[in-house]
Amino acid sequence: VSASKFARVWIPDPEEVWKSAELLKDYKPGDKVLLLHLEEGKDLEYHLDPKTKELPHLRNPDILVGENDLTALSYLHEPAVLHNLRVRFIDSKLIYTYCGIVLVAINPYEQLPIYGEDIINAYSGQNMGDMDPHIFAVAEEAYKQMARDERNQSIIVSGESGAGKTVSAKYAMRYFATVSGSASEANVEEKVLASNPIMESIGNAKTTRNDNSSRFGKYIEIGFDKRYRIIGANMRTYLLEKSRVVFQAEEERNYHIFYQLCASAKLPEFKMLRLGNADNFNYTKQGGSPVIEGVDDAKEMAHTRQACTLLGISESHQMGIFRILAGILHLGNVGFTSRDADSCTIPPKHEPLCIFCDLMGVDYEEMCHWLCHRKLATATETYIKPISKLQATNARDALAKHIYAKLFNWIVDNVNQALHSAVKQHSFIGVLDIYGFETFEINSFEQFCINYANEKLQQQFNMHVFKLEQEEYMKEQIPWTLIDFYDNQPCINLIESKLGILDLLDEECKMPKGTDDTWAQKLYNTHLNKCALFEKPRLSNKAFIIQHFADKVEYQCEGFLEKNKDTVFEEQIKVLKSSKFKMLPELFQDDEKAISPTSATSSGRTPLTRTPAKPTKGRPGQMAKEHKKTVGHQFRSSLHLLMETLNATTPHYVRCIKPNDFKFPFTFDEKRAVQQLRACGVLETIRISAAGFPSRWTYQEFFSRYRVLMKQKDVLSDRKQTCKNVLEKLILDKDKYQFGKTKIFFRAGQVAYLEKLRADKLRAACIRIQKTIRGWLLRKKYLRMRKAAITVQRYVRGYQARCYAKFLRRTKAATIVQKYWRMYVVRRRYKIRRAATIVLQSYLRGFLARNRYSKILREHKAVIIQKRVRGWLARTHYKRSMHAIIYLQCCFRRMMAKRELKKLKIEARSVERYKKLHIGMENKIMQLQRKVDEQNKDYKCLVEKLTNLEGIYNSETEKLRSDLERLQLSEEEAKVATGRVLSLQEEIAKLRKDLEQTRSEKKCIEEHADRYKQETEQLVSNLKEENTLLKQEKEALNHRIVQQAKEMTETMEKKLVEETKQLELDLNDERLRYQNLLNEFSRLEERYDDLKEEMTLMVHVPKPGHKRTDSTHSSNESEYIFSSEIAEMEDIPSRTEEPSEKKVPLDMSLFLKLQKRVTELEQEKQVMQDELDRKEEQVLRSKAKEEERPQIRGAELEYESLKRQELESENKKLKNELNELRKALSEKSAPEVTAPGAPAYRVLMEQLTSVSEELDVRKEEVLILRSQLVSQKEAIQPKVSNTMTDSTILLEDVQKMKDKGEIAQAYIGLKETNRSSALDYHELNEDGELWLVYEGLKQANRLLESQLQSQKRSHENEAEALRGEIQSLKEENNRQQQLLAQNLQLPPEARIEASLQHEITRLTNENLDLMEQLEKQDKTVRKLKKQLKVFAKKIGELEVGQMENISPGQIIDEPIRPVNIPRKEKDFQGMLEYKKEDEQKLVKNLILELKPRGVAVNLIPGLPAYILFMCVRHADYLNDDQKVRSLLTSTINSIKKVLKKRGDDFETVSFWLSNTCRFLHCLKQYSGEEGFMKHNTSRQNEHCLTNFDLAEYRQVLSDLAIQIYQQLVRVLENILQPMIVSGMLEHETIQGVSGVKPTGLRKRTSSIADEGTYTLDSILRQLNSFHSVMCQHGMDPELIKQVVKQMFYIIGAITLNNLLLRKDMCSWSKGMQIRYNVSQLEEWLRDKNLMNSGAKETLEPLIQAAQLLQVKKKTDDDAEAICSMCNALTTAQIVKVLNLYTPVNEFEERVSVSFIRTIQMRLRDRKDSPQLLMDAKHIFPVTFPFNPSSLALETIQIPASLGLGFISRV
Repeated sequence: VSASKFARVWIPDPEEVWKSAELLKDYKPGDKVLLLHLEEGKDLEYHLDPKTKELPHLRNPDILVGENDLTALSYLHEPAVLHNLRVRFIDSKLIYTYCGIVLVAINPYEQLPIYGEDIINAYSGQNMGDMDPHIFAVAEEAYKQMARDERNQSIIVSGESGAGKTVSAKYAMRYFATVSGSASEANVEEKVLASNPIMESIGNAKTTRNDNSSRFGKYIEIGFDKRYRIIGANMRTYLLEKSRVVFQAEEERNYHIFYQLCASAKLPEFKMLRLGNADNFNYTKQGGSPVIEGVDDAKEMAHTRQACTLLGISESHQMGIFRILAGILHLGNVGFTSRDADSCTIPPKHEPLCIFCDLMGVDYEEMCHWLCHRKLATATETYIKPISKLQATNARDALAKHIYAKLFNWIVDNVNQALHSAVKQHSFIGVLDIYGFETFEINSFEQFCINYANEKLQQQFNMHVFKLEQEEYMKEQIPWTLIDFYDNQPCINLIESKLGILDLLDEECKMPKGTDDTWAQKLYNTHLNKCALFEKPRLSNKAFIIQHFADKVEYQCEGFLEKNKDTVFEEQIKVLKSSKFKMLPELFQDDEKAISPTSATSSGRTPLTRTPAKPTKGRPGQMAKEHKKTVGHQFRSSLHLLMETLNATTPHYVRCIKPNDFKFPFTFDEKRAVQQLRACGVLETIRISAAGFPSRWTYQEFFSRYRVLMKQKDVLSDRKQTCKNVLEKLILDKDKYQFGKTKIFFRAGQVAYLEKLRADKLRAACIRIQKTIRGWLLRKKYLRMRKAAITVQRYVRGYQARCYAKFLRRTKAATIVQKYWRMYVVRRRYKIRRAATIVLQSYLRGFLARNRYSKILREHKAVIIQKRVRGWLARTHYKRSMHAIIYLQCCFRRMMAKRELKKLKIEARSVERYKKLHIGMENKIMQLQRKVDEQNKDYKCLVEKLTNLEGIYNSETEKLRSDLERLQLSEEEAKVATGRVLSLQEEIAKLRKDLEQTRSEKKCIEEHADRYKQETEQLVSNLKEENTLLKQEKEALNHRIVQQAKEMTETMEKKLVEETKQLELDLNDERLRYQNLLNEFSRLEERYDDLKEEMTLMVHVPKPGHKRTDSTHSSNESEYIFSSEIAEMEDIPSRTEEPSEKKVPLDMSLFLKLQKRVTELEQEKQVMQDELDRKEEQVLRSKAKEEERPQIRGAELEYESLKRQELESENKKLKNELNELRKALSEKSAPEVTAPGAPAYRVLMEQLTSVSEELDVRKEEVLILRSQLVSQKEAIQPKVSNTMTDSTILLEDVQKMKDKGEIAQAYIGLKETNRSSALDYHELNEDGELWLVYEGLKQANRLLESQLQSQKRSHENEAEALRGEIQSLKEENNRQQQLLAQNLQLPPEARIEASLQHEITRLTNENLDLMEQLEKQDKTVRKLKKQLKVFAKKIGELEVGQMENISPGQIIDEPIRPVNIPRKEKDFQGMLEYKKEDEQKLVKNLILELKPRGVAVNLIPGLPAYILFMCVRHADYLNDDQKVRSLLTSTINSIKKVLKKRGDDFETVSFWLSNTCRFLHCLKQYSGEEGFMKHNTSRQNEHCLTNFDLAEYRQVLSDLAIQIYQQLVRVLENILQPMIVSGMLEHETIQGVSGVKPTGLRKRTSSIADEGTYTLDSILRQLNSFHSVMCQHGMDPELIKQVVKQMFYIIGAITLNNLLLRKDMCSWSKGMQIRYNVSQLEEWLRDKNLMNSGAKETLEPLIQAAQLLQVKKKTDDDAEAICSMCNALTTAQIVKVLNLYTPVNEFEERVSVSFIRTIQMRLRDRKDSPQLLMDAKHIFPVTFPFNPSSLALETIQIPASLGLGFISRV
């Protein structure tokens, strides 16, 4: 692709390393500047390099970004690699990426859920290219190549410190340990994994870059045997960083083990070490960071000790290790005091040194002396020299480092010894965890050695990559030229060749006066200006620069010689060797031995350092020099050995990348990433690949992808020729591609060009389709619009015409309206004006009149005033005149009166005067008398009037009183309504007093009464309003109560449904746990059988007379006995020899009988407990009512108890009779019963008597138990008591029976059986090992069974208790609702009656419950009576038969058998008779050698089950328990043997699953239990078993059916698993929907349907085959549904798991394919009528994942829709699918990171499993619903083909 306009390129950037841009115009040759548009929106002029004139790197198409393999990119260069890694790491959260043969692993600094065992299982067995990149894929590839090529493998893990090397190596080893398993019982894989915590504790430390940095390199060889199972391991270590022991930089720590010791210092066993806090020791406090966040050193110490114990390091050796480590810490605290410049001393009794000497077991004085002195030896003499304080400190640190290095070696040796295997190693896989390329500000000897090792590894890597490329070209027969790649051999020669850097360093170390400066000068003289890779810094004479393959590194010469020599004073070592502590001298044993590369090979590791016994410069002897190997020499030797090992293996490369230096999760620093990519060789791999033909396609993949670029005439039947023809047209330059045998090879960029052509063609096709569709849509739209326009026009024109006519009418009407309106307006205006004029006139005239009137009025008033004034003046004058006149008259009249008075006085003295006076008095008296009479009359009238008035007054008073009383009544009513009676009474009393007063007071009272009446009426109205409000509130409350009751009912119903679901889930979990135990038990049984066979094979020559038991003989009693063993093995005389087949079942039968007795007792006890609890609740509920009606209730209880006692006595009587008859029938086949002259009836009666006694005893025990329960009634809580274990119950029951003397004989028989069985088992081999294995297995089985039973009973009790609580809550809720409703609705006086009615109802319900119980007891009585009649009839038949066959004096030698009665032979009873010795033949012909195919096709389904049951019926009819037991045991063992032999054949497993279930159903159907007899005919009821209760054997058969079902599921899974991924995911059912994207070197399995690949039709055909086989075998429909559900779950789980681990499958088109495939499966379910089997629901997660791939993923509404849609997927699965979603075409869009975060935020509250993958191995718990057969047993015919002629019909 040329640099044309809009082409996207990469340009260098100082911050982001590479930045994306787009060309704004075409590039023309000769242009020096490119016009670019950056992504952030800026324009830029990019200047080309004037020398090279290289154009910028082109960007890959977006569709190729994010690929799993970097080699799939069309443009292979640094920016493309960096961008692809960044997109995968940041956007998709994918930390693994392939780069050809290299796995690039980026440290996420976060725990990811991608390393679980489910992920391991998903990658196991898969091709490396078929799954997303993962460390497990690399491990699987190595494991597979080891097995396939029989060549040793290596996994080389490299990277910077903190990049995750150790974790990657750890996960690889975990994968091998999980997948391969171990060949022995020693759990070697656990030991291999256990070596990790030990090595991490002593070899890892916290650095500034990594909290768990490995400070040494290691190469672990994991050994495998011929079956490729782990048998052992071996570890080599390289270059331990010893300097860390004595020095740590800021924010760093010493090795973890020191801090673990300090954190555990308070443990009792560590008291002797006298440790404390890490800050107390010089060697652990220098970094200032003694704690790692999130790490508990005390817990890590426990893990380390646990790992040491697992690896066989004893406690004493562990304590020895800890003593030495603690001694090193105390040694670091030893201080020195300077005496002068050249000498120093240690303070006397220095505590740290004392502790060190005590721990090391050395002499204090000696160690103190040699820490401050050294010995110098010359040719003639030896002398001791004191050393300075600095030298002493350095010597102390050197000693500490030396001790730690020796201890490290010793631990590695012991770990290797623990991992060493005695079995010969067939092959191995090595895991190399070694330091990556390092460059720091100051680089020293350690960095030099590390980079030297990386140079060697890079050379080996380059050669391997080049070799693979060459092999690929040769394999495809493509001509190739030598690819020029970087060869770092010159750099390696510079370091290790003769006169190289290491040689010069070793030579300088041998020089007496050698220093770092002199060595640096030698380097300059030897290599400067002679080697292009060696340089000298400008400003330093003590450093040098080496051009490594990754970068230039400047090394400081200071310290090189000292670190290379690694000198320790010999005298200090001698002091340590003389230690009393035995372990310490062991560390220095190899000081005397010379170690060479060969010895390192044999020991399995290379020593890290070699300590000279004496200083180098003190011993010039030649022999001594041979033994003194420097660190550099040792490292070079071990590195050569490592390279030889790696070259002899097939390498696999893992390059770990550190994304940032701050340990931020999912943060990508481009600069740091590029540095590491350059350093680890990934870019070199890219360069080598890009130099040739990096893109490679198979012909089929190319055709599938680029079919759109071909015309129909170009497509030929030969795909290869078709691709050639098309490519010649598409790419004209033939050098750009090559045709191989199976692949097409493309140069870099050609795939991008083809993708562009494909996208252009698709875009053109899309445009054409869009053009046509849009034209069609627009034409349709135009026609619709034209038709609509015409219609609209018609309606508009009509509307317009109507509107015009309407307008005309309105115009005419408007004219008329206007005429009248105008007339009205004018008239109204005239009237207004006229009225206004009149008003004006009236106002004017009024004004004038008022003026005139006021004038007249003023004049009139003036006249009046004048008149008044004038009159006043005249009157005044008149009054003065009159007053004067009157005064004058008075004066005159007084004078005259005085004169008259004098005359009168004179006359009065005369008689005449008196007479005259008397004459006048008589008249006056008469007048007065008349006046008195008149007054009397008036008085009488007044009295009458007064009387009338009093009557009127009294009547008015009465009226007022009546009014007062009425007012009092109204006041009382008001007082009742308002509560103000007292105030009203006071007012009324006051009114009563005031009523006697005047009418005015009466009026006041009336006024007051009227006012009060108004107030009262107002109060009454207010009360009415309040009453109305109260009624409304009451109605609202009633409505609310009803609503709440409804809500409570719904809540309770929901809660009940949820609790029911929870109970069902718990039941399923319990069932699943039980079935898993059965599965584990079957596995242990198979293992036991294998061990037994191996033991048999080991015993080549059996003893004379030793009889080996049949291989089918299995300890059935050990499998299904639910109780612990009772009898001990004792020495007793051996019984009569019998075949072992007859002895073994006796043990099981006796235990089953005991189990049955215990079960019956438990059931009876549980019934009594339930009845007691129920009675107690009833008593508590009816306690109040019983107090009111004690006599009635007492009579009811007395009547009930009498009736119950009567029923119990009758029941007891019937049971006695029934058991007597059963006992009689069981003894009827004995020879003594039918002996001549012995009446059978008498013998039967004797048996009846004994059985009745036994039942009496049992009944007494039950009564005692009942009495005890009743006595403890008050103490019993309404909870279900804890159940006892089966073994305890059985022991107690056995003890009771022994006290009563009931089963003594059975107990003795049990002991004899166990003893005889034990004797037989002891004879199986000489030393009894098999017997011990058998006993151990037996005990384990019993323990498992007892635990299972106890858990089952506990679960049942808990479930029952929960049901009881739910029921009681519902009743309480209903009762409360009823009472509340009644209380709210009824008046107070009716509540008592309601409560009484409620109590009566409750007691009635209780009485009904008691009546139901009585009815059940009556039903039981009727059942027993019916059975009694049947047995009486049989006894009568027996008596008749005996009387007919026995004649007096006749001697009968043979016993009389009931089956030989002639009456029985006339009518076939559905039984089959066989002889005891024919049992093995029956089992052999019917089970072992039966071919399922012939039986299923030609005969009725379940025929073997019917035949076996008919044989069991006959044995039951004969009452032969030995025969029943033997037949059932042989049947079970034979079915197991068949399934073990042909367990991988689906037809066989299905056939015997069907027959086992049918046999189980027959045992239930004909058991005689009422629950199983509902669907039987009367004839079938007659065929029920009569003598034996085989409920325990039904449990045994149910367990066997569960095991067969699990085996069937495993067979199904093995058959379906290879088909599922290919058929459901890879195969394109809808052709052409999805095209194959370009892939890299790791080619995936082709999704095109080639020959031999599986398709969806293959799966459907297989499902049809399974279904038809199961139907032919007559499997129960419900069981078929469960099998189909399990099959669909397997299909859905495996498909979804692969989808979650395959990025190329997460696309829109693949979602469509999956949904189509699922619809086909659903269609299959509909065809088979299995939609209600629950199989479709198991596919729901897969369906939702497919929908998730297809839905829109942009907006918040889309996120909400996804969250509500994907309820069957976990949050981790949803996020994983969104992260993996990959567009296949350019028209699709990637999911944005913000959208995924939105999904995560919305789902953060969802509580679901964090597990990513579904458990494909999960098996749903199976149930076997009872399915009775309508087939009559008497109609079954036995075909001759079965070879059962020796059995006869009865």
